[in-house]
Amino acid sequence: MKIVILERNSVGTDVSVDCMGQLGQVAVYDNTVTLEEVRERVKDADIVIANKSPLNRETLADAPNVKLICEFATGFDNCDLDYCCGRGIKVANVRDYCTAMVAQHTFTLALALSQKLFHYDHYVKSGAYSAQARFSNFDLPFCELEGKTWGIAGMGNIGRRVAKTAEAFGCRVVFHSVTGKSDCTEYPRLDKDTLLAESDFLSLHCPLSDLSRNFIDGEALRKMKRTAVLINVARGPVVDNAALYRALEAGEIAAAGLDVVEKEPLSPDNPLSRFRDSSRLIITPHLAWASVEARRRCVEEAYRNIAAFLQGEDRNIVNP
Repeated sequence: MKIVILERNSVGTDVSVDCMGQLGQVAVYDNTVTLEEVRERVKDADIVIANKSPLNRETLADAPNVKLICEFATGFDNCDLDYCCGRGIKVANVRDYCTAMVAQHTFTLALALSQKLFHYDHYVKSGAYSAQARFSNFDLPFCELEGKTWGIAGMGNIGRRVAKTAEAFGCRVVFHSVTGKSDCTEYPRLDKDTLLAESDFLSLHCPLSDLSRNFIDGEALRKMKRTAVLINVARGPVVDNAALYRALEAGEIAAAGLDVVEKEPLSPDNPLSRFRDSSRLIITPHLAWASVEARRRCVEEAYRNIAAFLQGEDRNIVNP
């Protein structure tokens, strides 16, 4: 079997992918960006390992031997599943490998914003604290999580982990099912408008789809509390970035923490790139999933998916 890894650097150069060599002949590319690069690199492949590289009719038409596409990710929107099904190509993803880290990052953002940590860190390091006479300073008010309502959009594995953590902080947890198909019964399920109106913290954990695209738009932001904190660790297009910028400027919500934006990396024409107040907006570079432990699990799970496939077993196959 010839295995082609199109985006080796997507799991970090500090994490080894050498285990793939036990499964076949491996060609490794640090990154694959253009359609032409994809076409050329997969043309002799039996198995393709990818993350964001588009895998569809245009890039796979001249790759007759491809039998399996294995994602270094949970998401698989880079694959045209209909085309793959028609070709008999199976697509496997990696599941539940970064749940703990994404949940942890959700609260990292929420706590940093609600407690104004960047403001107070700067206050001390600027010398202002040393120059004052009193022992404490709390010029920007901050709040406790206990007693607040924590809303969740997307009650999958990550949403449920966030819900349990929010409960541990003393929050009331409520959720909304974007698809309407959630089987979660542990927490009150609300319609979208009620979720927006009641949430003091609202975290987004839904996959990107036609249902979730622009789930948080200008209208949604106007329905939220002016004291609300929005956290997006799902996908960038779940939030209308221009609308969020306007809402922050107008004080329609208190703050937002984003690990994802509409176009990645952050484009200079994204208005959020101009919002400099880190006590009200924190943007991290799509790293919520990327602890060392999670990236190692990602590679290990991809290895297991391929090993199972070679033994005639379906493991984490996302297309019928």
